[in-house]
Amino acid sequence: MADILILGGGFGGVVAAERLAERLAPEHQITLVSRSDRFVFYPALVRVAFGDVEPDEVSFDLREAMLNRRVRFIRAEVVRVDLHHRLVRLTHGEVDGELSYDYLLIATGRRLATERVAGFFEHAHHLLSVNAALRFGEAVRRFQEGRAVIGYCPGARLSVPVFETAFALARYLDENGRRHRARLTVVVPEKARDALAGVGGEEFIARLQRAMEDRGVELLPEFSVQRIAEGQVWAGQNSKLSYDLLMLIPPFVGSSVGLHQGVEATDFDGFIRTDRLMRIRNVERAYAVGDCTSFPGPKMGHMAVRQAEVAAANICAEIEGREPTARYTHEIRLVIDAGSQDSIYLQQDLWEDKAPVIKQGRFWSWAKRVHEVYWRIEHR
Repeated sequence: MADILILGGGFGGVVAAERLAERLAPEHQITLVSRSDRFVFYPALVRVAFGDVEPDEVSFDLREAMLNRRVRFIRAEVVRVDLHHRLVRLTHGEVDGELSYDYLLIATGRRLATERVAGFFEHAHHLLSVNAALRFGEAVRRFQEGRAVIGYCPGARLSVPVFETAFALARYLDENGRRHRARLTVVVPEKARDALAGVGGEEFIARLQRAMEDRGVELLPEFSVQRIAEGQVWAGQNSKLSYDLLMLIPPFVGSSVGLHQGVEATDFDGFIRTDRLMRIRNVERAYAVGDCTSFPGPKMGHMAVRQAEVAAANICAEIEGREPTARYTHEIRLVIDAGSQDSIYLQQDLWEDKAPVIKQGRFWSWAKRVHEVYWRIEHR
């Protein structure tokens, strides 16, 4: 019998647990550890902020979902991972102590490094938790006139919510008769052609900019947010914007799971180094998936899902005495939901020099919401 321990209850952890439970015989023990007993469908948090859906509609009970799949669930926080001795230290939950394992999969996500931008915690909103989305929604309802600044900071690895928020805010203000009193500005640290972390190419950015211009949303490139004060956001000593409403995606760093064994398991920002089989480099029987990994480019849920499927297949192969062969392809698939015919779909292989697939139309807004409903229904 093998003990498989999964750390993290997001896309990567949930999918890995499900695939392992489907493929392994019942005598193997699968355990998922998460600091929360609820799974949140994070791509829907923009809609939560604007009151289109309730938090309960974009989340589900993680404990119940796992138990229905014969996966043991433990609510706790990970303090330390000892890759050499195959031990994980847990606290602040249902277990306060150590768990041993035969195989480990780390899916603990990223940490928001708000400390890298002075004043972020005190003055900026973000959309990367349910509570944060609700607080931003309250700020939107109080916003009567002035300038709304929406964007992402250097080191942020998720830009889709920025553009979706700009579209949603323009639509909200139109519906409430306040659009003429508001100026909407999207700030990005790169040049315009490299917005969205350089993916998609010039055609994709051109389509996105046209959709923004149609709604009177301005794009301000090369605005690298460094510090924030009340009513002002600074990109340098002499470059600043005044704001009445501010939403920014902060920098990402790897989650702190206590990987301090002397192995070269993480990069400079704490993201875990893996090979294409999703194995942690130079460590046996240990895998990592999702936002905690060191692959370049955006951090997105569908990437975590694909990585989890690869890792689960390879763990199964190891347990069954076979050579792991499943390999991950670093591909981006995203939809920027404009709530209209301007919604944009992008598919691009980030490791191959191939032209991206770009499509546009109302269908993609609908498809994104169908996927949200699928996740909720499938896991209840």
